[in-house]
Amino acid sequence: MTTIQHRLDSATGFLTAVSTSPRLDAEVLLAFILEKNRSYLRAWNDKELDTLAFARFESLIKQRQQGIPIAYLTGSREFWSRDFIVSPDVLIPRPDTELLIELCLTQIPIESAFKILDLGTGSAAIAVTLAAERSNAKIIAVDSSAAALAIAQENARKHNCSNVEFILSDWFAAVPQIQFDLIVSNPPYIADDDEHLSQGDVRFEPKSALIASENGLRDIRTIASHAKLYLKPCGTLWFEHGYNQAQAVQTILTELNYADVQTYHDLAGQARVTTGKFT
Repeated sequence: MTTIQHRLDSATGFLTAVSTSPRLDAEVLLAFILEKNRSYLRAWNDKELDTLAFARFESLIKQRQQGIPIAYLTGSREFWSRDFIVSPDVLIPRPDTELLIELCLTQIPIESAFKILDLGTGSAAIAVTLAAERSNAKIIAVDSSAAALAIAQENARKHNCSNVEFILSDWFAAVPQIQFDLIVSNPPYIADDDEHLSQGDVRFEPKSALIASENGLRDIRTIASHAKLYLKPCGTLWFEHGYNQAQAVQTILTELNYADVQTYHDLAGQARVTTGKFT
């Protein structure tokens, strides 16, 4: 049989050993191939799959069995209710990062031409979301990977964000010497011996966007040190970081004389975002 129901049942069985959500994975992949939403699969579960759709579905299921992330198989991931293009050249946007967006938006007046710098932009999920939510803001998004910047620029075009400028740069190296109201970064912060690097989706994501030396703190320290030259008085610096790095990041900012250093927790109660004000 090649009905939708049969193929979903079969694929779910194949994925049970490699995924915590095998049925969802199977439905997302089949809906992607058919260019339908998942409710279509349920409403038309007795519909026969044509040979081409069946072959494509089988191919994606085999890749998923190897652990390849759903986002890389479909080429997209939802973030802040928007669909972002992704590829193996960029990190997959995650719900945890939405806390960073929520907090930054509280600092950006709706009508103000705020100057914002996004360091290590990757897919530009942060830069494009801030640009879309604050259309008067002027944002520079930086990444050291040309391949990542190509994806970032696609996402800016997709969401009609003309208020984002993209720069190929190793952190601040090619950033113009101007002062920003807000600098934000989701930098590499995983130690190179962290066991999570061999688990789940992380195995397939670019290591350069994940791993930092000094127990995952080197890039945070570098950014915090140089950001003082690029922030306006009372401008703020925002980091996403690991759940167990809050105290270390607070110490880095405090030793560099940032004021009002605070850490915020995500919905799971994990320390996720730390900020400091340049004085």
